[in-house]
Amino acid sequence: MTTTLDPAAQSAVVLRRARLSLTPKTALAGRLDGAWWPHSRDLEAELPALAAALDETWGRITRVSVNPSRWPVVPRTVAVAGHLLHVGWFTEQDPDKLILLSYTVGRWDLLVIPPETEPAAAARLLAAAAIPGSVLAADALMANETVIGRSIREALRREATWEDEGGACMFPYGNPMGRTALSLPGHGRR
Repeated sequence: MTTTLDPAAQSAVVLRRARLSLTPKTALAGRLDGAWWPHSRDLEAELPALAAALDETWGRITRVSVNPSRWPVVPRTVAVAGHLLHVGWFTEQDPDKLILLSYTVGRWDLLVIPPETEPAAAARLLAAAAIPGSVLAADALMANETVIGRSIREALRREATWEDEGGACMFPYGNPMGRTALSLPGHGRR
């Protein structure tokens, strides 16, 4: 059933651009069809922009399925561009995945990147989820990013410690541009 909503009621909804990456159309089928990085954990606010971004590419999205562990409120329906999007939830579903359904086109599985994810990590996840033919599931991508993120943070911490301990100022093979903190023999201070 398609319900037409009052246009005046829809104008109250502010659509932000959906942060989304989709797998290119190829013969290689993967476990994910792309990734979505919502701005918040408010499905009612986030789903209209996602549906609007996908309507031209995939056709009208009619149903969405989520795991409620990542969403504080799971509405039964969400008003989207003149129709209602039905939202379901399943605790058995991967919490890092969103399932989209369309009566005319089919089903798509998207990795859901938590809104609080740092932009560099989100960019890596958006790219990884859109690789055609990838066999990695949503939970594996998130686990890998956690390890990569931890490694990057550790490397940055080690570099900061090295800098704090004077590592950047120590030149064991000479002094840069003839500068030195100590007076060298025959080079008195001027």
